Amino acid sequence: MAHAQDASLVARDDIPKTFDDVIPGGQDFTRKEVMIPMRDGTKLFTVIIIPKGAKDAPMILTRTPYNAGERAGNPKAMTIGDAVPLADAAFVEAGYIRVYQDVRGKYGSEGKYIMMYPPRGPLNPTKTDETTDGWDTIDWLVKHIPESNGRVGMIGSSYEGETVAMALLDPHPALKAAVPESPMIDTYMGDDWFHYGAFRQMMLGYVHMQTVQKGAGAVTPTDTYDKYEEYLRAGSVGDYIRSRGLEKLPFVARMMAHPAYDSFWQGQDLARLMAAKPSNVPTLWEQGLFDQEDMWGANHAWLALKAAGHAANNWLVMGPWSHSQVNGKGYNVGPFKWEGDTARFYNRQMVLPFFEQYLRDGQPAKLARVNIYNTGDDRWDAFDDWPTSCAKGCGTALTPLYLSKGASLAFDKPADAQAADTYVSDPAKPVPFLPRPVLDPFFGYGTDFAGYIPWSSWLLHDQRFVDGRSDVLTYETPVLTSAVRVQGTPKVDLRAMTTGTDGDFVVKLIDVFPPSVPSDPAMGGYQMAIAMDILRGRYRESFEHPTAIPANTPQAYAFELPNVNHVFKPGHRIMVQVQSTLFPLYDRNPQTFVPNIFNAKPGDYQPATITVLRSDSQPSAVWLPVVGKSTTP
Repeated sequence: MAHAQDASLVARDDIPKTFDDVIPGGQDFTRKEVMIPMRDGTKLFTVIIIPKGAKDAPMILTRTPYNAGERAGNPKAMTIGDAVPLADAAFVEAGYIRVYQDVRGKYGSEGKYIMMYPPRGPLNPTKTDETTDGWDTIDWLVKHIPESNGRVGMIGSSYEGETVAMALLDPHPALKAAVPESPMIDTYMGDDWFHYGAFRQMMLGYVHMQTVQKGAGAVTPTDTYDKYEEYLRAGSVGDYIRSRGLEKLPFVARMMAHPAYDSFWQGQDLARLMAAKPSNVPTLWEQGLFDQEDMWGANHAWLALKAAGHAANNWLVMGPWSHSQVNGKGYNVGPFKWEGDTARFYNRQMVLPFFEQYLRDGQPAKLARVNIYNTGDDRWDAFDDWPTSCAKGCGTALTPLYLSKGASLAFDKPADAQAADTYVSDPAKPVPFLPRPVLDPFFGYGTDFAGYIPWSSWLLHDQRFVDGRSDVLTYETPVLTSAVRVQGTPKVDLRAMTTGTDGDFVVKLIDVFPPSVPSDPAMGGYQMAIAMDILRGRYRESFEHPTAIPANTPQAYAFELPNVNHVFKPGHRIMVQVQSTLFPLYDRNPQTFVPNIFNAKPGDYQPATITVLRSDSQPSAVWLPVVGKSTTP
């Protein structure tokens, strides 16, 4: 009889059709998955995590293109703190209801996915966008979650930060607080796709990953280990795109059709749109000082809203973080270690009190209007306004630090009638932005992968790897005898000539450590870039209307560097590097003016001799936001 029973096993399936895990002691939360209808009938997949016994609880919503089911954390965890991502633990432990939602067209949500879904208007003739989807979602939540108090906060980083900003264009009455973190605000001027007109071609892998399918995609296939070699062999960035079929992706095609800052990009600048219709929702803007992807958005949105008269309901935090690092741990970026876990401090000592005040009528958060980490003194600084030093309209004027003779920097204006330095920029040998090999940032290499420098820390990589190249000009001060403190946005005023008719200009502001640092020997002589950026020369007069550069004619190239709150300490030096390429992060400029660089031909790529002027009539300088007492080098 037993043998007959055993034999019958082969007719069965050891995997049951359904099985619910039994967790000893049960879970202290309930996880719900629902499809929330939008005004056009499209339903969006939403995960709701509710603490057991919750009553009159606030809700925090994140709208994401990155899989709400996974973003919501571990559904099998025993405790709610372990169930959600690290950055959310403080909120759910305080009794908040946590909500994650897939944007339309991605993962579990219905509808069509449009990358950076434009606001309703000239670029979007439909009746829906991220603003209406946010409104409809909040409206459903406050009507269908009886455990809530009817108040909602929104939070999200990067693309998720953009969906927070979009909700602020027409906020639901129940949206009482917002925290856009490293948001994509103006992706032409300084966020993901371009910087001052130069195309960030290494982001193409991200676009491929996001838009080839509804769920998780893969980065662009390659047979080349070193991205530097791969892009260089391909030719123009347009040649690279076409060789891999990426022009068939609608978003890539749109970028290629709009290389200048025309109405397509201006119509998606959320800082401009929010300033034209500012909300009264209390908003805490977060920005990483070393954000390698979205360096522009939060601070420019905050500045635009301040200029529109809405400083009273907007706050700004800039911490010592790479992109979206506030979602993890904030002990360091690369070799630079900070005072404790700065991300944990931000989430628990800034964001949570902010939400408590506006979502629960808690004690005032008592946040300074602006909180910015001091990367020289290794501490948080609080300000009533920002920047404290600027070109005009604030407390202290910028101080020019001039490029001077003998590869030096000086606060005194040059007296030479004719003085200049030259280098040859050869598109066939572009300056790398990282030591080679440069690996794909979206491929998933670990931080301990042999020879790999993490994408998250490239902005703080030691710049000695290019110092000494013949196509990089280096200027530095003598050893400082007292501290030079900078707070604000440095401004580049570069006077230069080129033998070409187009070209890019990269400027780096660098803190050079003493030759010997006994407490940390590896930092001896380290060149720490505290700010850098790139300007495409054809846009020196207008980002909307590019013009050829007149060959061998002095031109002014003016642009702002990212925010700094730093102290150059005694014993250090201040350094400025000037070059024409940051490859392959940015596409190569052919240095011959063509209507659209995406379509440049091999013959357009020509070496050019760059002459950086530093005379009394044509002085080149980086204007520094120096505050307090400073010492002339």
